[in-house]
Amino acid sequence: MTTKDIDENVRAELTRLRESIDNIDAAVVHMLAERFKCTQQVGHLKAQHHLPPADPAREARQIERLRQLAESAKLDPAFAEKLLNFIIAEVIRHHETIAGGPPPAQEE
Repeated sequence: MTTKDIDENVRAELTRLRESIDNIDAAVVHMLAERFKCTQQVGHLKAQHHLPPADPAREARQIERLRQLAESAKLDPAFAEKLLNFIIAEVIRHHETIAGGPPPAQEE
């Protein structure tokens, strides 16, 4: 079956749903941009006060909070955690850049 063979009602519904998806994607991008504006300010504040770029306790609380939100929204909590971990890694990278580069590797 090709796109030409799809019933016009189905095609219209696909178009409607895809337009909604496009709008949601745009909203997600704008929300992420706003989030990163805030985290950039946090990075500058941390750098000014010689605080470390990462805050593992805060990150753990945020992950747990997001997992709970995901569950209540019927979204896979593991997916939500992966997404937040990706975002956190980017935020830490920004904070390291703001602070003048990554700190030296610590031995475990």
